[in-house]
Amino acid sequence: MSLPQIMFAVAMTNAPIFARILRGSLLSLRESDYVIASRSVGATGGRLLVRHLLPNSLTPLIVAGTLALATAIIDVAGLGFLGLGIPDPRTPEWGTMLNDASKFFRQAPWLLFFPGLAIVVTAVGFNLLGDGLRESLDPRMKR
Repeated sequence: MSLPQIMFAVAMTNAPIFARILRGSLLSLRESDYVIASRSVGATGGRLLVRHLLPNSLTPLIVAGTLALATAIIDVAGLGFLGLGIPDPRTPEWGTMLNDASKFFRQAPWLLFFPGLAIVVTAVGFNLLGDGLRESLDPRMKR
């Protein structure tokens, strides 16, 4: 598999999640007071969507994007570990590094530690970023 194919596979597995989040956000905002007021003064459906609904529904998508990024990193590393990653040996990839280091587990177990730590730290970092964005952008979380 090449890098564009891997990116396409990960994107296609995550696309329904984002579509469901966007649909839910739009359905919940559809009956908001400002949307009803805009509709009552004669705003068209396209204007309502572009000016009112989409900007207010982007917050859940941004948060879901940061959380999905962590999952995508783990997915790509898993594909690389299984040997389904990027075939070019000059391309540094954490899953391939783990696969290569697993052959030397008995002689040098620390070789598994650093790529695994990089995956964990990056995934946890993106999850914490997503949680922080959710807390800062969600108006219902304000105290």
